[in-house]
Amino acid sequence: MKPGPFDYAVPDTLHEALQLLSGTERDTKVLAGGQSLIPMLNMRLARPELLVDITRIPELGRLAVGDDGALRIGASVRQAAVAADPVVRGGWPLLAAAITQIGHPQIRNRGTVCGSLVHHDPAAELPAAALALAARFTVAGPGGTRTVEAADFFLSTFATDVEPDEIVTEVVVPPQPAGTGWAFQELIHRRGDFAGVGVAVLLRRTGERVDAARIVFFGVGSTPVRLPAAEQALIGNGFDAEATVAATRAALDPQGDVHAGAEWRREGAEVLLRRALAEAWERTA
Repeated sequence: MKPGPFDYAVPDTLHEALQLLSGTERDTKVLAGGQSLIPMLNMRLARPELLVDITRIPELGRLAVGDDGALRIGASVRQAAVAADPVVRGGWPLLAAAITQIGHPQIRNRGTVCGSLVHHDPAAELPAAALALAARFTVAGPGGTRTVEAADFFLSTFATDVEPDEIVTEVVVPPQPAGTGWAFQELIHRRGDFAGVGVAVLLRRTGERVDAARIVFFGVGSTPVRLPAAEQALIGNGFDAEATVAATRAALDPQGDVHAGAEWRREGAEVLLRRALAEAWERTA
């Protein structure tokens, strides 16, 4: 299949890109890696009149750790580059692990981290990782720049807090405290498929007591789902995976679709959580 006709622009500056987005009443899309957008164009699920390619804007290609210790990932940085970076693998291993489970190498070599986050397929790995890691998004538009927390960024399936005339210029991931244990688990039917269900877990401990926890499921609803009740079953107590699974069972209400039923997802979530909690706890030692 072939896309419908469209105009194509390659701005050299962010200002020029924003002008292209705001200076027309035409349906306009931003292009970075294109691993989600191009198939939609080919199937004519999206029919923009103008594509704005942002890959030549220098500041959007930066991958660096800022003075505050946070990881800053520009809008045109490829997923494979982030996953392979030794600084990322050492300081943000959950993020690197999530990326390695995205699709196939060819997709990760072209796809961008920010692109996947803005596209927001709720079965995708990166939105859940961003929520678990308390990431925040820098969004530029005609009125200036604003910051959106991950908890407020994902609105519903394929919908995020980004207006048509705005661009996510970077995602910022806070530094992880020393001794943070992590795990990223998912169930898939075939290698490269979107997850039927998945979970990201972060734990910190003092001795045998859990001091902090973040548990985020994906593939169970229209957005990543964080479960405070399950986290509270751990915090301040000795490690008790079964109490946490029980709290998850009570709080999680997965949706069924053509890919998997709700009960399959519920049972899969419990299995994954047990595995992920044990793995994260081991990594805190």
